[in-house]
Amino acid sequence: MNENAPAQGKSSGKLHNALVYFRQHWQLYLIFILPAVVLTIVFRYIPMGGILIAFKNYNPIKGIWGSKWVGLKYFQRFLKSPDFLSYLANTLKLSIYGLLWGFPVPIILALLLNRIERVGIKKKIQLVLYMPNFVSVIVLCGIVRIFLSVTGPVNLLLGTQINFMTMPEAFRTIYIASGIWQGAGWASIMYTAALSNASQELKEAAWIDGANIFQQIKAVEWPAIKDMVIIQFILQAGNIMSIGFEKAYALQTDLNLKSSEIIATYVYKKGLLDGDYGFSTAVGLFNTVINVILLITVNKVVAKMNDGKGL
Repeated sequence: MNENAPAQGKSSGKLHNALVYFRQHWQLYLIFILPAVVLTIVFRYIPMGGILIAFKNYNPIKGIWGSKWVGLKYFQRFLKSPDFLSYLANTLKLSIYGLLWGFPVPIILALLLNRIERVGIKKKIQLVLYMPNFVSVIVLCGIVRIFLSVTGPVNLLLGTQINFMTMPEAFRTIYIASGIWQGAGWASIMYTAALSNASQELKEAAWIDGANIFQQIKAVEWPAIKDMVIIQFILQAGNIMSIGFEKAYALQTDLNLKSSEIIATYVYKKGLLDGDYGFSTAVGLFNTVINVILLITVNKVVAKMNDGKGL
């Protein structure tokens, strides 16, 4: 006799009841779900038809369907461009270095905050850490430009007159450091919430047994946030090519273009400033395809390293 039969019968009975309830009240589901479905289709799926612009000599007057089909012409043009490797390298360097330097910071902040026992002090520190997230990117870039200008506070403190914004070798550090300052505190919220599930009994037992801080983190706190860390790493690693153009463009100057010109800013300039819509769409599509490939690859690699657990 199958021991799982009662459990299977119970689950199938629940499914049957759910289907009966759905048939009886389908109008209610329709009222609440339909607006969300319509908005998703209109703003998420219908715009995907714009991908066709990447394969056509797009003319706004003729529209997508009336424009001439050019196939892979724009992709070949971009890949054969003498600046292709430069834009790709700049994009990858900003993303990979940003991931390597920026990813551990929220985890460290969460672990440090978790060790603060006084609730009042902890909330005040969290408020200070979360505040930069609510500063807009353009305002942040303005602050960075003022601080690093020739007459800014940094030069006054160092006693120098260096215009850091014109230095290609300084752009990457400025971009990554300002990003960590703005987003690390807010990103630590997820890890702080996950740490609340850590067993206090185990933590106290480890403390009584003489475990130091690092041993306590390894034995008690790390298991509580491990899955969250893996998921966030996969998502961020899969978005290596997805750097928004706003911040890079706002921090860009004529003298630091060697390091600051990335694929996103190139797409913006070609598409909106030069009006080369087909070419810019092809470059953007190339960027997206690379992202998807990276996401799938990283997910499989991490799953193999983590006993089959990925996204």
